[in-house]
Amino acid sequence: FSCPLSSGPHTHARKGLSQLLFSLRSVHVQHERLVHEPTIEAAVTRFDHRPAVDSYCEALYPFCPTGDHDGRIPSMKDSDVVSVYRLQTPVWEFKYGDLLGKLHIMHDAVGFSSLATGANYTMEWYELFQLGNCTFPHLRPGAFAPFWCNQGAACFFQGIDDSHWSKNGTLEKIGEITGNQFNEMARWVQEDNETGIYYETWTVLSDPSPNATVWFESYDCSQFIHRTYRKLKELGARLSSRTQTNYTKIYLYSGEPTYLGNDSAIFKQPALKNLAEDIREFYHTFRPHQSFAELALSLLEAYKQIVLDKSFYLYYNFEYWHLPMKPPYMHITYEETTCLKVENRSLS
Repeated sequence: FSCPLSSGPHTHARKGLSQLLFSLRSVHVQHERLVHEPTIEAAVTRFDHRPAVDSYCEALYPFCPTGDHDGRIPSMKDSDVVSVYRLQTPVWEFKYGDLLGKLHIMHDAVGFSSLATGANYTMEWYELFQLGNCTFPHLRPGAFAPFWCNQGAACFFQGIDDSHWSKNGTLEKIGEITGNQFNEMARWVQEDNETGIYYETWTVLSDPSPNATVWFESYDCSQFIHRTYRKLKELGARLSSRTQTNYTKIYLYSGEPTYLGNDSAIFKQPALKNLAEDIREFYHTFRPHQSFAELALSLLEAYKQIVLDKSFYLYYNFEYWHLPMKPPYMHITYEETTCLKVENRSLS
């Protein structure tokens, strides 16, 4: 998770309902079980190319406004020494300061600094159309199937905004790499960016225990940073932090999910009309641009669906799944990861 949230009025941006889920606790609606039930795969599917963006999808804030339009990353001299920085700050720090930081809702990135040129760079991965649009679809007039604006991508741009990252977050040098290692990483980023194209908010677990089954894994900005660190280590980099590294995760807790099908299997089959309407009704609760009164009613309806009925519809890898929710239903954590070695801080 740990990525920019959507807010504010806009034709196709979520308003307030991403925050709505932070106060909810869960959902079960009767549905038809399809004959074909594939094995549950926790990982997001990779694709052979990035599709064009539908013009219906629009962002409240433009994606990567100062980065290269085609996502190109400048080449470094092989002999260059490039410093690597861990960057973390509260989501929407530029607007709300440390408010979301107090809830441990953080955004993550990685910074680079060239010794040869003195140039600094920031690299991050986030939603093209804000988090709300990646988490819930639009119900478009004249279209029965929900419509998703859920692409995410890497953004590489020149400069590191020191105050943005350090005031309420983290700006820490975690290692050095050669220019050649940087160039190898840049080639990997291009491939990763073209094949991992859809944002996924939720991590779905069987229960809160350490040995829980991971039904579905999230695919967000912190996951991109983890992949980048792993790639740099594969290339021979030694990365370490002076402090424990924590990242934000949003968990849903569910019994074994039931496979429902893709758009064609559900929304173009008269026999599954009831299931299709149940899915549309579920997502209607999280529609954008609601009045205060509508939002209050939607909050109650969402509580009924998720907590009382114990039901949640998840869209993952272009397919719908039903989650039989169970306590504690949902949890936001700020947990330690092992993607960076923690330096020995004992006094000699």
